[in-house]
Amino acid sequence: MRRALPKPPAHLQKPGADLWKIIVADYEIVDSGGLALLTTACECLDRMRQAQAAIKKHGALIKDRYGCLKSNPACVLERDSRNGYLQSLKALQLDVAGDKLPGRPQGS
Repeated sequence: MRRALPKPPAHLQKPGADLWKIIVADYEIVDSGGLALLTTACECLDRMRQAQAAIKKHGALIKDRYGCLKSNPACVLERDSRNGYLQSLKALQLDVAGDKLPGRPQGS
């Protein structure tokens, strides 16, 4: 009998919660370490989407108080969130090639 799959944390926004549901269902992640890494990945995804929305609204370049163009701080947030997202997914060691049964690889 299958265990009930955990629900996404309430603080996740739609993109993060959707990713949570897909990964938990596809890879049957139920251990606390895996769920912590997945939560981090989903939080980073949400933050990255927020930064992308700010960049779309204000542009990649904004004027400072002197009227000079500078990089939108949301660009740094987007980059850092993307890096955290990718690092968290990598740390989960998900088999995404599809040549094995779903789940994290077993120890050698």
